[in-house]
Amino acid sequence: MQELLERRQGLHRSVLIVDDEFIEREMLGAMLQDLYTVIYAENGMRALEIIRRDKLTLSLIILDLHMPELDGYSLLKIIRSDSELRRIPVIMLTSEKSAEVESLRLGAADFITKPYDAPDVVRARVGHSIELAEDSIIIHETERDELTGLFNKEFFLEYGRRLDDQNGHMPMDALVLDINRFHIVNELYGKDYGDLILQRIGDSIHALVRKTGGLACRSGSNTFGIYLPHSADLMEKLPKYLGEINDSMGDSKICLRMGVFADDGSKLDMDQRFDRAYLASRKLRSSYVTSYSFYSAELHNKELHAERLINDMDRALSEKQFKVFYQPKYSISGDKPRLSSAEALIRWFHPEFGMINPNGFISLFENNGLIQRLDRYVWNEAAAQIRQWWEKYGLYIPISVNVSRVDVFNPLLGEILRDITVRNGLENENLLLEITESAYSDQSQEIINSVSKLRKQGFKIEMDDFGNGYSSLNMLTSLPVDALKLDMQFIKNINESKKACRLIGIMIEIARLLEVPVIAEGVETHTQMELLKEYGCDIIQGYYFSKPLSPEDFEKLIEAETKEAKHADNG
Repeated sequence: MQELLERRQGLHRSVLIVDDEFIEREMLGAMLQDLYTVIYAENGMRALEIIRRDKLTLSLIILDLHMPELDGYSLLKIIRSDSELRRIPVIMLTSEKSAEVESLRLGAADFITKPYDAPDVVRARVGHSIELAEDSIIIHETERDELTGLFNKEFFLEYGRRLDDQNGHMPMDALVLDINRFHIVNELYGKDYGDLILQRIGDSIHALVRKTGGLACRSGSNTFGIYLPHSADLMEKLPKYLGEINDSMGDSKICLRMGVFADDGSKLDMDQRFDRAYLASRKLRSSYVTSYSFYSAELHNKELHAERLINDMDRALSEKQFKVFYQPKYSISGDKPRLSSAEALIRWFHPEFGMINPNGFISLFENNGLIQRLDRYVWNEAAAQIRQWWEKYGLYIPISVNVSRVDVFNPLLGEILRDITVRNGLENENLLLEITESAYSDQSQEIINSVSKLRKQGFKIEMDDFGNGYSSLNMLTSLPVDALKLDMQFIKNINESKKACRLIGIMIEIARLLEVPVIAEGVETHTQMELLKEYGCDIIQGYYFSKPLSPEDFEKLIEAETKEAKHADNG
């Protein structure tokens, strides 16, 4: 593109004149040589050698129709069929009016008739043809993705909208194709390999569009958009389309997924169709089995609901629609269970949707970063509650709060938590920090360093969902934790499965080696509690003792506990 701009600023362009008549060549050259660098060829074969040699610098070819060895028609066909040569415009020299139609059909840009017109007319035709060709190249460069040759997203959408308008909004299907975990492919095999995969996918999509009609683009680093005339049997065709793309890559390590919006007669515009296709593709993010997903109204309603919750969060925080409940944790190491601490659990009392459980919004907020604001809200509420119970009952009841993965990477986390404890007159050890086991496997050393700093400040760390399969035994020796909290899935099967019992026993033995207590959550029956106690579990949490309680209801447990303790002391 830079070459074209420089030429337009006054640099000479090269023009090749191909004619077997010496006088004709010289006459035409004399008309152009003050404006262009003129090259001559006396026949088609010699011209083809020059064209292939100078293909990057030639701005125009002036070609006679009738020549020995290789005539003008044959040379024009070769030029137009070659992807590297076809950018060069060709003006045909002819005295035959009937030849103009055939030349245009083969791709000629213009004509110069014999005998020649006035020099000004010839120069105008040459200049106009070169300028049109250069404009076309510039447009092509800006509308196409350099790596794949597909349209870029902006041109794709604009072009598609115009085609929709021109074709009376004929039924069209929108497909979004992307590569699952493409960043891992680049990291493992290198960027050159990743680029090769993208090029092969681009070639396959070109072939698909040529075969079916429509148009396509590269819409992101590893995402493609395909806009096809509607097909009633699209569901049957998709496996074939994906199979052809997979075959072109020749690599089973690459996992493709496709989101589809099939035309349903709703007259949606192109942007809306692709919004829905993209939504369908997002549904497959964690799937390694299904390779495509169709958009549905149910999926759309879920998306609208999720967007509504995101938009309502600010108001919910300011109006304290989020309520913190507390599930008691009991120590069972003695003769009788004793209330030892609690876990803070959030509930959303939405003015329209009613009470929303955490699984209805936690993952949503984790995906867009809002979880940090919610975590701080819970930390503040829990710390204030610890202080309130101290003032009312004269005892500190530690409360576990969740620390999400994104929080752990915050370099100011320790200051934020310390500010909360200081403001509420607490020791840092009163606020127990729960971090899931899976978090330790993601950039583990960085998380270990962050958690180690928190422990040096006096905070206690509980590893949540221990046994979920992420931590290696070797890694456990360096994990900075003060308690291991067993994944509740093990507890559910403890009565029926000897394997579950044995696994729990092994995990408790690991905790003993690490010299940290074990917490079991999700305990619902007396049998489960007795088995856990037999294996040496220290603390139990679950519906066997109590569901999560409001602060007011939790106080009844505190009062019963303190009353019983006083009675035991007096006895």
